[in-house]
Amino acid sequence: MAARWNGLPPGARWGMSGALALLVAIIVFLVLFDWNWFRGPLGRFASARLHREVVIEGDLRVHPWSFSPKAEALGVRVAQPDWAPKTGPQAGHMARVDRIAVQVKLLPLLKGEVILPLLAVDRPDVRLLRDPSGRANWTFGDPKAPAKPMKLPAIQHFVINDGHLRYDDRQRDIFFLGTVSSNEQATGEGRGRFVLEGKGQLNRSPFTALVTGGPLLNISPRRPYPFDAKVDAGSTHVLARGEVTKPFNLGRFETQLTVSGADLNRLYALTGLALPNTPPYRINGRLTRNGGRFDFNKLTGRIGDSDVSGDLFVLTQRERPYLEADLQSRRLDFDDLGSLVGAAPATGRGETASAGQKVEAAQRTATQRILPDATLQVDRVKAMDAKVKYRALAVNAPNLPLKKVRLDLTLDKGVLTMDPLAFTFSRGDLAGKVRLDANPKVPRTDLDMRLTNAKLEDFITIRNGDKPAIEGGVMARAKLTGYGDSVHRAASTANGQVTLVSPRGEMRQAFAELLGVNASKGLLLLLSKSERETSVRCAVADFSVKDGIMTSNQIVADTGVVLARGKGTIDLREERLDLKIDGDSKKPRLVRLFIPITVKGPFLSPKIGLETGGAVAQGGVAAALASFVNPLAAILPFVTGGEAKDADCAGLVASARADGAPVKVTQTTPARPKKK
Repeated sequence: MAARWNGLPPGARWGMSGALALLVAIIVFLVLFDWNWFRGPLGRFASARLHREVVIEGDLRVHPWSFSPKAEALGVRVAQPDWAPKTGPQAGHMARVDRIAVQVKLLPLLKGEVILPLLAVDRPDVRLLRDPSGRANWTFGDPKAPAKPMKLPAIQHFVINDGHLRYDDRQRDIFFLGTVSSNEQATGEGRGRFVLEGKGQLNRSPFTALVTGGPLLNISPRRPYPFDAKVDAGSTHVLARGEVTKPFNLGRFETQLTVSGADLNRLYALTGLALPNTPPYRINGRLTRNGGRFDFNKLTGRIGDSDVSGDLFVLTQRERPYLEADLQSRRLDFDDLGSLVGAAPATGRGETASAGQKVEAAQRTATQRILPDATLQVDRVKAMDAKVKYRALAVNAPNLPLKKVRLDLTLDKGVLTMDPLAFTFSRGDLAGKVRLDANPKVPRTDLDMRLTNAKLEDFITIRNGDKPAIEGGVMARAKLTGYGDSVHRAASTANGQVTLVSPRGEMRQAFAELLGVNASKGLLLLLSKSERETSVRCAVADFSVKDGIMTSNQIVADTGVVLARGKGTIDLREERLDLKIDGDSKKPRLVRLFIPITVKGPFLSPKIGLETGGAVAQGGVAAALASFVNPLAAILPFVTGGEAKDADCAGLVASARADGAPVKVTQTTPARPKKK
């Protein structure tokens, strides 16, 4: 060796000597160098990148002599942004960490792969904040830029010791306070597994999250990483089994997901999606994430007592999240639909309802109210967009001839539109459009619904043996505009028109006679169970609606034997009826009481009665006549000569059609020809 060295030219010997000296100097420098000198430059560099102060208050330690060099930073503090509160629990730091240790493999870096043999974080205290305007302290670049999914390198040993997390989202009204930890745990088979745990309080409800996976030691960015996850947030439960396609790019994963809970609306805290109120549910399907798109395919399950299936996807990298779904039910339990507008579902035996919904149903019964007072969550409606198609192929609706339901819903910039909202009956359809604008200070609801080609006998279930007591077509239209953040408040301020028409039909004569309170004829026919029928030339009920009060313009029922006219109001604010019907016979009757029929009381339990004041007056006249004339005169006030004439059905129906009732001209009963 010495001979070779001596055989080198002098210039070469000096060059090699210099190189060796430089190498030794570098080694000595690295061994003796105080790495804390870099704390200031590193802090200033990080502060410039994160747009807030970053300080390394403790030592900076570097261990470079390895193919997996390691660095440690002690006492790292990241300040809050300038707009954050200056006092209170969110003031001061966004994050404070006692120790961060990172180790990286050098050789995989040559192939463009980042593998960390170790990432350890000791006693982190992280305080996340989003203000009402949407500014978030975890956004370090352009606040208007779309949020990107978190991407971490492959980590072979990931440790969080005694972590504390405070999350205060004032835009979405979500608050979490709890602890986070992670480490490897030994299993009974002698192998380890990765465990990430979180627990605390989410909006004052208990919260626990447990994510487990295989050992991290052999993880590779080229192989999917399997994981299991279990989240319990109050009454909401989530189970997932899947894999991260490319560890640990959290923007790409697939999992079989099962979600259950008391109300889909409560998923807002976990997903940020404004889902409708529902009865208790359990659904499962295949969830796939690809960047800002989440696909939930082959969704199946139950919501309340209704089955549901279909597909949906969500786009998150937009100004507002966008949800699109195509769903259907083989069999819909009709009362489950009421939850969509804040009404509690049925709570009887065999029905599915949450504890809160049972309380709400009891209150509804106690107050005799139908229209729900549940407040529309305006901020949530304005925070996302959606397009949903729903079909119910069969419906369980006791006392209603309902067969199918069809709904196409769009939500765009705070405007929710259901068009069409359609119900298919055994005969006939109720269909139309509902539009809710949540942008004004007081939300506005516009409703336009039409009932077409329906049959009275499908809705009025009184029967005489096998034959309905009343038969005939029925059409209707309701066109209303109301203001308020609940169904009840919108109805209480409603303005518009409601019209119902039955152009022609037949009914049991006994009931027609009683419309005129023809005691002798009607009661005798009922007692004899007579099946005799009379024609219904037309029936029209037309109401103007102002400030939640429906006031009758026309209430007319023209039968072959009685012409009945009515008047009154329907109060949507107090949910009460106050109607009066006067009937007049078209034929002479022996006993005819001129007593109006009244329908009064709450919607849930109205009372049908007689306005007896007129009868008392007639009785007084009868008594006087009996005293001064003869016994036959006593019944004269109760005898009618049949003065009532036919109503102008063609005119009434034409007027109703002009008000929007969907009546065809051919359905109008022609007037009777005049006798020569």
